[in-house]
Amino acid sequence: MTGTAAGELAALQAALAAEHAAVYGYGVVGGRIGEARRAEARAAYDAHRARRDALAREVRDLGVRPVAAAAAYALPFQVPDSAAAVRLAAVLEERVAGVYSDLVRAAGGARRSEAAGALREAAVRAVRWRGGSVAFPGLAERAGTATPSATP
Repeated sequence: MTGTAAGELAALQAALAAEHAAVYGYGVVGGRIGEARRAEARAAYDAHRARRDALAREVRDLGVRPVAAAAAYALPFQVPDSAAAVRLAAVLEERVAGVYSDLVRAAGGARRSEAAGALREAAVRAVRWRGGSVAFPGLAERAGTATPSATP
């Protein structure tokens, strides 16, 4: 495997790991979110599950074993109520956007286009949850935030 292909595979696996974490995180969000935003949380959960499943198929199609989900993930803060659940959803989307940004940089062709679409979707969901935007969604070095990780 060439260095470029290995880098693309690593970014693909990182995106899969981020989707595993997002699915877990949205399970927490769904348990705490208020009724008014429950449908939005469910739609995001379903979108991340679909992306996760598609990424796992892509990795398998490359002849590689997809990274497995962890049994549990450490949350970045306590989520005792609906307001915290909304903040967690925004963090999940920001982190997923960051990982897809890395995949956009590493990939080419159709995979790059698909990653750009996933980045855009995560950025839009983050704006909806947060109630505001950042100049460069998914680019931690531009937003002045920490490096994205798969941990929710």
